[in-house]
Amino acid sequence: MVFDLLRRKSPDPRKPDPENPGLEQKASQTARVVSWHGAGRIAWSPRDTVSLTRSGFAGNPVTHRVIRLIAEAAAAVPLVLQDSRQRFDTHPWLALLARPNPAQTQAELLEALYGHLLLSGNAYIEMVAAEDASPAELHVLRSDRMNVVPGPDGWPAGFDYVVGGRKHRFTNEPVKSPVCHIKSFHPQDDHYGLSALQSAAMAIDVHNAASRWSKALLDNAARPSGALVWTGSDGQGQMSDDQFRHLSEEIQTNFQGANNAGRPMVLEGGLDWKPMGFSPSDMEFQKTKDTAAREIALAFGVPPMLLGIPGDATYANYQEANRAFYRLTVLPLVSKVTAALSGWLAGWTGEALTLKPDLDQLPTLAAEREAQWRRVASADFLTPAEKRQLLGLPAETPPPCRTEGGQTEGGQDD
Repeated sequence: MVFDLLRRKSPDPRKPDPENPGLEQKASQTARVVSWHGAGRIAWSPRDTVSLTRSGFAGNPVTHRVIRLIAEAAAAVPLVLQDSRQRFDTHPWLALLARPNPAQTQAELLEALYGHLLLSGNAYIEMVAAEDASPAELHVLRSDRMNVVPGPDGWPAGFDYVVGGRKHRFTNEPVKSPVCHIKSFHPQDDHYGLSALQSAAMAIDVHNAASRWSKALLDNAARPSGALVWTGSDGQGQMSDDQFRHLSEEIQTNFQGANNAGRPMVLEGGLDWKPMGFSPSDMEFQKTKDTAAREIALAFGVPPMLLGIPGDATYANYQEANRAFYRLTVLPLVSKVTAALSGWLAGWTGEALTLKPDLDQLPTLAAEREAQWRRVASADFLTPAEKRQLLGLPAETPPPCRTEGGQTEGGQDD
């Protein structure tokens, strides 16, 4: 019917169709495009951030575990702050991260940050400055409430945070920006990132549909759907209204539901059971769920072995899978976020510092780091400065040489 109406429409929607003068014409010239787009679509779940978070993270155990696994592991990675000369044990940046705001610790703030980045592909951090314009607090803002405001040149000129019809505008400053926007790569969007949840949405729908089908099957006494066919004692294929009502009530009362599972059904003369559905074994039900779960784990970069999904033999053992998980998923995510935080905080304090993960304090990578330290230490052709650079350490700075006058070698008073 839709295609027939499209074929019969006049090219100009403002003029009547000469073949059908009484046919109502649409005012919009894009109506035919909308009709074509809406015809024959598959009923997938909505793809906006709120709907995907509800159906994917809150309503799917595999996706929930995958995101929690990545976010918690990334938030627990030890961080180190250094410049070109030294590493800092105490610093205002470290103190700010250790207690970003009165309601959160460092682990809680970073877990929320990584969680929003994984769920929506975007993460936003707000800076609250003190009276002297120094960084005082950090707050993670919900990505589903934030909108990027493009400027005349196309670059973000600000951010709108919308809650309950009320809007707050953050003006994007060239140096001291109040909001740090961290986003994942999106090939078709200039301002927002693409979440792995979008890529895994189809697998999430399949997994959720399989779970709902399993629940419905259990509610129906674990029997596939079917039909009771009435032939009648005299061969007539009709049933009176009273007979139909009585049979329906008896089936609903005595044979449907999990409490009636296994109860035999006695069919009177003229009734015959015809199955109309597939059993779980015919549908390869568990295999379908495992395949969907494996695709979800693949989209987020988590080895299925860590989730207990059977049938995956990519890695030789659990330890190797965990090492690959940190190398390929956790550490790249932490490095990306800490690099963005370093550049953002440097605009506020004016210090050229680097915040990065401390690989030497990760137990998972202890064997690899030990082998690298041993290999670099035994390289006699490298200078000590080159060895430190290969290990990710800052260059050694010798202490200043003091003279008899109490001045350093540079001629400045101590």
